[in-house]
Amino acid sequence: MKYLRRKQDRGTGFSDNDPMTGLANLFDIGLVFIVGLLLVLFATYHLEDLLKEDSTVTITRQTGEGDMEIIVKKGRKIEAMRVSRAKTSGRGQRLGTAYRLGDGTMVYVPE
Repeated sequence: MKYLRRKQDRGTGFSDNDPMTGLANLFDIGLVFIVGLLLVLFATYHLEDLLKEDSTVTITRQTGEGDMEIIVKKGRKIEAMRVSRAKTSGRGQRLGTAYRLGDGTMVYVPE
């Protein structure tokens, strides 16, 4: 009987004064925070379609230098195109007219 009591009195073997016991909990809280932040960002920018296989998404982004990039996702295929400011010349066909409104927005009117 006395041997059973001695094993119960020993406890878990961890000291209550160990400063590292709370570190595992902080790591878990950090992971939950990161996952929650990612979910909020996806919901805020309506990026749920990026995760669907059969969706079509077009994203335009501008770098710090002013270069434009268009990213198009059609189904499982993702294509990135850079927009250049180089002027071109040649023969072509008029497709419509573009107007700049007073507030700065542009409107394209096809013919």
